[in-house]
Amino acid sequence: MKRITLVLIFFNFSSLSFAQKSNPDNKIPILFRLDDIGMCHAVNMAAKEVLETGIPVSMSVMVPCPWFSEGVALLKNYSNVSVGIHLTLNSEWKQYRWGPVSGPMAVPTLVDSFGYFFPSRSKLFGNNPKLSEIETELRAQIDKALLAGLKIDYLDYHMGAAMQTPETRAIVEKLAAEYKVAISRYYDEVDVEGGYSAPVSNKLDTMLIKVKNLQPGGTKLFVVHIGLDDPEMSAMEDLNPSGPKEMSKHRYAELKTMVSPQLQELLRDPKYRLINYRILNEEKGLGTMKRPVVN
Repeated sequence: MKRITLVLIFFNFSSLSFAQKSNPDNKIPILFRLDDIGMCHAVNMAAKEVLETGIPVSMSVMVPCPWFSEGVALLKNYSNVSVGIHLTLNSEWKQYRWGPVSGPMAVPTLVDSFGYFFPSRSKLFGNNPKLSEIETELRAQIDKALLAGLKIDYLDYHMGAAMQTPETRAIVEKLAAEYKVAISRYYDEVDVEGGYSAPVSNKLDTMLIKVKNLQPGGTKLFVVHIGLDDPEMSAMEDLNPSGPKEMSKHRYAELKTMVSPQLQELLRDPKYRLINYRILNEEKGLGTMKRPVVN
């Protein structure tokens, strides 16, 4: 692939650390990022339940998906949500596929013979996608979200595809700088495994233990995947062997964990501070972001 020379407009993506704002109360900042909003009706309705709790959350929208418009209408009704674009270059469900916002004719190297995104990163990059087409499609997703009236605070990346190579990462950084938004994991976030891989019956206990064991140092990032256990979601089958079986039950258990009285009570402990990406942008400023170390 042709390499891209990235001109940094206002971000400092160096490996140097930045000075954090003081936290006089020594509270542990917790950020819940809920992915896949707009993917389907069941995810949107689950998102509504979380939004109704009133806690600050970040929600990442999948612009190419058929239920995007419903997701937009939902998110506009809540002030406690920070909205991000879940940059999408894959379509992983056997019975439920989507393609590029820019249209398959505009980005032919990103799609299969039916005009859908490939189900995995390996199949996408095995098709030798053009960097120019990746930028065209990611830009189209951001533009469509803005045209729909969403206030965008950050970018992240569905299945990691948009960050697959140094060249694609440079594209995301370029777009973030141009649109003046953050990139998830470019502040001081510390990923905490919240329990998606935990058995359905243990998700709540797993989350409670994770939160109770948090120690000061960086913003604790929990990436959550919610949904309803209804016929729509239970019919979806992941084309990737690594996907969890009975996906709808896993997502419903994550939803019930997020809205559970036990977790909500725990999060009210004064040693914690719930934040979202809008709050991080305001307090730290986009110029303090740095590229995370990539192994």
